[in-house]
Amino acid sequence: MSSNKTLDAKELDKIVEKMIDTVQHSKDEIFRIGEQSRQEHEQLLQELLEVKMLTKQTIEEADKLEIQTRLSRQRLAEVSKDFSLYSEEEIREAYEKAHELHMELAMIREREKQLRLRRDELERRLVGLKETIERAEHLVGQITVVLDYLNSDFRQVGEFIEGAKQKQEFGLKIIEAQEEERKRLSREIHDGPAQTLAHAILRSDFIEKVLKDRGIEAAIAEIRDFKKMVRSALYEVRRIIYDLRPMALDDLGLIPTLRKYLQTIEDYNREIAVSFVHIGEEVRLPARMEVAVFRLVQESVQNALKHAEATEIQVRTEMNNNQLFVMVKDNGKGFDTTVKKENAFGLIGMKERVELLQGTLTIRSKIGFGTTIFIRIPLNV
Repeated sequence: MSSNKTLDAKELDKIVEKMIDTVQHSKDEIFRIGEQSRQEHEQLLQELLEVKMLTKQTIEEADKLEIQTRLSRQRLAEVSKDFSLYSEEEIREAYEKAHELHMELAMIREREKQLRLRRDELERRLVGLKETIERAEHLVGQITVVLDYLNSDFRQVGEFIEGAKQKQEFGLKIIEAQEEERKRLSREIHDGPAQTLAHAILRSDFIEKVLKDRGIEAAIAEIRDFKKMVRSALYEVRRIIYDLRPMALDDLGLIPTLRKYLQTIEDYNREIAVSFVHIGEEVRLPARMEVAVFRLVQESVQNALKHAEATEIQVRTEMNNNQLFVMVKDNGKGFDTTVKKENAFGLIGMKERVELLQGTLTIRSKIGFGTTIFIRIPLNV
């Protein structure tokens, strides 16, 4: 009986391995398609910028030539009225000049037409490529969830058949939370530093054209804007890294890191006053506890910033031999704690994190009167 179970588990593991290889291959193919589309999108975006500039120059050229053509026609009309006043050479010259300008104008108008068609075609292709990139990213995210599930829970499914249902639900919950975090980081990097740097590449090429066409002063002005753009991208990268895990937490501990984090929040949100008070000694706690408490405060403060529309946030921590006490209070719009909100994953995650530390979480809030969060965590467990 035992050997049969072992055989079944091994066979199941082989099947899972084949599934993982197939799904991974599909993910790689979709990712490759997305990358190729992204590269083509960047190339077409550069070409579109050049086509727009050429179109503008052609229109200006055509407008100038239109004026010259009109004047040449007037000259030809004057000559044609009375041949006796003009020599044959003057008459022929007026006719040839009018004809030459007319042909040149027709060619420029045709070139303008072709440039406009190319511009419209590039804009349509860019829209299609953007949709392809977004679909590819969405599919890669879905496949990643499947791979995480296969790699983490499903590999050992033969050893946990009796508790399969409970383990599946728990595993999927963790994977979904991880995937949401990855999506958030992906969106932040894509919408922030990646977009800024892509635009910076285009801007650098544009600066060269400005230098040639409009002179050094205009180019210097463009360079100043370019530097601001790069500084913005650098700040976004640093903020994302800090959100992943503040290095000060390992080096300095919980309380100094909280103090630095809240000061940074106030510096970058000038319209919001953030205060922090700690009572007791600044004792180092176990690493997992420091990370958990930091994330709890971070989540509470972010909720006050994003959802409560608060102008004042107070954070207070107190530490003694038996417990750690944390309070986060804001003067925001508050909410009805008796009404359950859909997709309130932030509060659910906070409660679960506190429960893992065998602590308690209490939320007091009233519409129009702000929100206060109380957290108590035992230190002697």
